[in-house]
Amino acid sequence: MHSQLAYQTISLTGAGLVLIGYAALQRGLLSREDRLFNLLNFVGSALLAWVAIGDRRLGFIALEVIWALLSVPPLLRRREKT
Repeated sequence: MHSQLAYQTISLTGAGLVLIGYAALQRGLLSREDRLFNLLNFVGSALLAWVAIGDRRLGFIALEVIWALLSVPPLLRRREKT
């Protein structure tokens, strides 16, 4: 019972982080190059991937792991000086 609640909490947190990043992108508050946007996507999708792995949902595992990995290069990119 407690682990089910934990999984639900983790998955809602992950989904919330991804959606916050997406909403900020759509409203022009963040760009796809912003570290915060990519951090929200990475952490959110990593949490969702962890839950998908626990549930053995292969489609969601693939989606969330790839989503998280796509967020890594912009996080590692050096900021350009303006």
